[in-house]
Amino acid sequence: MKGDLSVIISGFGGQGALFAGILLCHAAVFEGKHTTWFPAYGAEMRGGAVNCSVNISDHEVPSPVIDEADAVIALNDASQEKFEHKVKSGGFMIINSSLSHIKPKRTDIDYIKIPLNELAQKLTQPAFVNVIALGAFLEKTKILKIESVKEVMKEMAKTVSAKKAALLPNNLESIEFGANIIRQQMVTA
Repeated sequence: MKGDLSVIISGFGGQGALFAGILLCHAAVFEGKHTTWFPAYGAEMRGGAVNCSVNISDHEVPSPVIDEADAVIALNDASQEKFEHKVKSGGFMIINSSLSHIKPKRTDIDYIKIPLNELAQKLTQPAFVNVIALGAFLEKTKILKIESVKEVMKEMAKTVSAKKAALLPNNLESIEFGANIIRQQMVTA
């Protein structure tokens, strides 16, 4: 998918929905694209509802507000319920099937169910569900190169605490892992 793309990433505080959006925006700038990031979260960060809207475009983005998204990444059941209606007809939703067992309500969008928590636990630890989902999103849309996001991660690792910087190898592995989930689905489809 080239050109313009809008995505809503949603979960509860601590799942990294906002961080995934920031990574997308930085990677978009890295590739010379225009982008906006619009976060929304409740009073409490950990455990409260959080989401962000990200627009990526080859042209200036007139508003960060997304009325209809090309895609939604729902990291829990409340996110699926809240944002399912926001996906454009023909769009798609990545659903964390580890935490969401809600039956899809629409027939005009694609649902990509991935047991993100179980996969993250096998791969590294549950803290990386957001990056696995981001890898799947990038592989599905091709809006940005996965290598661009990896470069952004490497640059960000230079500006954070040593504890967070030590997570870089896990983040790099997780984004590739998410992309491979989609690649394997495409091969077997």
